[in-house]
Amino acid sequence: MTTLPAEQPLPRQPEAPEAHQARQVAESFGADPDRYDRTRPRYPDALVGQIAAASPGPDVLDVGSGTGIAARQFQAAGCQVFGVEPDARMADFARRTGVESEIAKFEDWDAAGRTFDLVIAGQAWHWVDPVLGAAKAAQVLRPGGRLAVFWYVFQPPADVAEAFSAVYRRVLPDTPLGRGIMPGLEAYSAFFTKAADGMRQAGAFGDSEQWRFDWDTQHTRDEWLAMVPTFGGHSLIPATQRDELLAGLGAAVDAVGGSFTTHYTAIVVTAAHARQ
Repeated sequence: MTTLPAEQPLPRQPEAPEAHQARQVAESFGADPDRYDRTRPRYPDALVGQIAAASPGPDVLDVGSGTGIAARQFQAAGCQVFGVEPDARMADFARRTGVESEIAKFEDWDAAGRTFDLVIAGQAWHWVDPVLGAAKAAQVLRPGGRLAVFWYVFQPPADVAEAFSAVYRRVLPDTPLGRGIMPGLEAYSAFFTKAADGMRQAGAFGDSEQWRFDWDTQHTRDEWLAMVPTFGGHSLIPATQRDELLAGLGAAVDAVGGSFTTHYTAIVVTAAHARQ
């Protein structure tokens, strides 16, 4: 596991304007693929169903497929999914769960003549150059196929969010996380805009659309603490600080009764390949 020198600030979270260049943070997600796959939230069935229904066929390419979370959900919806993932640790995990995956950055990946009805990317498109990625998607999509990239953000209740922020300010005061926890929809809106602009600049797609999905999930103390190390850059925090962070976050959840309900919002940015 890569560790972060104590004097080096934690890499910026995905809301950074040039986040697709922050490879150290990107590579941190594979530090513990089993934990990542076990604890990360799943996408709502409505999101998977609407994207699958908009595809002209069942063949799906999952960009930044990770451990296969989204891929398995699309498989359950009747799709045949192939993954492209730059982290060998995550791709190996996905293969063990039944998701065929190749190890490569999407922009550099050799499709070897393969084409697909649908290209998806869940929580991953901000690591891809938005214009080059859209152009590559257009190359591997069949005429009339669709590109759909999506993210979710979460918002704990106000009192829990403030308690979490206080812990980050105390434990990691000199990092971006010390100025707040996970970014909300406003911060992520830059992702949505870049994705749509990339599709437009690639010159091979129709007008893009945004689809929104909302849901609530209850997290227990143990569930939340199990997920925290999978957040971007958290595996790079020195162990002593990470232990202190988890202890503080756990105490914050204990203070509200041992669990809390978090509101999630997912946004899909999607466009159909222009027929040729």
